[in-house]
Amino acid sequence: MPSSLSRRTVLATSSLALAQQDRPALGLIGSGGRGRFLLSEAKELGFRLPAVADVYQPNLDQGLRGASPGAQGYRDYRKLLERKDLDAVIVATPDHWHAQMVIDAVEAGKDVYVEKPLCHTIEEGYRMVEAVRRTKRVVQVGTQRRSSPLFIEAQKLARSGELGDIRLVESWWRNHQVSLVDRKIEGDLDWSAWLGTSPKRPVDATRFFNWYYFDDYSGGLIIGQAAHIFDAIQWFMGSGAPLAVTTAGGQVNLKGAEIPDTANVTLEFAENYMATFTLGYKTMRYHIAQDQMKHFHGSKARLDVNREGWWLYPEQPTAKILQASKEHVEYGNFSRATRDHLRNFEDCIKSRKNPNATVEYGLATAIALVMTMESLRKGRRVKFDAATRRTSV
Repeated sequence: MPSSLSRRTVLATSSLALAQQDRPALGLIGSGGRGRFLLSEAKELGFRLPAVADVYQPNLDQGLRGASPGAQGYRDYRKLLERKDLDAVIVATPDHWHAQMVIDAVEAGKDVYVEKPLCHTIEEGYRMVEAVRRTKRVVQVGTQRRSSPLFIEAQKLARSGELGDIRLVESWWRNHQVSLVDRKIEGDLDWSAWLGTSPKRPVDATRFFNWYYFDDYSGGLIIGQAAHIFDAIQWFMGSGAPLAVTTAGGQVNLKGAEIPDTANVTLEFAENYMATFTLGYKTMRYHIAQDQMKHFHGSKARLDVNREGWWLYPEQPTAKILQASKEHVEYGNFSRATRDHLRNFEDCIKSRKNPNATVEYGLATAIALVMTMESLRKGRRVKFDAATRRTSV
């Protein structure tokens, strides 16, 4: 009996090892909080994770602890890309590094999962699309709603014609941000490499740990949250980049930040509809199941979509309280969306098909985001000319 059990154990272990060898090998570039989360999700899916790169030693050390046994760390991501045993990489760095890292990765023959937004400027985005298509690599943008079964179901409903003509989409994201992170740099940091092509500055812990809230590297909560909302609206409506964007921002209430936490954005689309997005991060706190919403206003019905549910309300002109004719609410569903998105990425690495969130979709949303920030800075309505790839006021 012990001998038989031992043989079964060996066979099971061998089968597991063979199965793991069949899974893609994935490197991580940028092992901050989001990068480590993606690493853990990829690990749960069975990816091999032999390499991690980060310019900040404490982040690199934490990333290696979450990677595969024996994983190697790199301070220079380009050294990681030289590895022949990597099928793909995750890019989870600040936004201003996305373009160059993705281009370098596809040129090195790697597929890429890049966090949203795709890029920091419109010109970067077009260079990324060209590089991805020329090299024939798979690139998935991290707008995970596109792989969520609940969102896919709602998107099909929005496109079914059941809503009638949709000329207005309203959306919002409300919650409460108290302050920026107050931390000290407590390890070796290659500050020059972190800055990249952004303006040169002395080492600044506030900027390093709160890059999200500085225009040189991202666009604050406006960009971070609108990246998901705009992408979902464009997906549901079958839209490309907007024709024009107008942004109004309130005061900067987060001490030390550059970008308002309260703003309103209006987008005009060639598909004959307008969309609005309101950001409010000095409101009361909400559970994530209630902190955001998209209302698709059709001539026959309205479709409401939040993180974890959707509701279809047919026209009821005499009803004081609307009743949904269809709905799907699944609390906790959103926590699975990232894993679904990584699973789709893995499937496309193997099949060589386009993933759910292609670079073209990512660029259409990135254009809207860049226009949002340009309008905020200039205080003017900003237009986009697809033929020249330029914005104007």
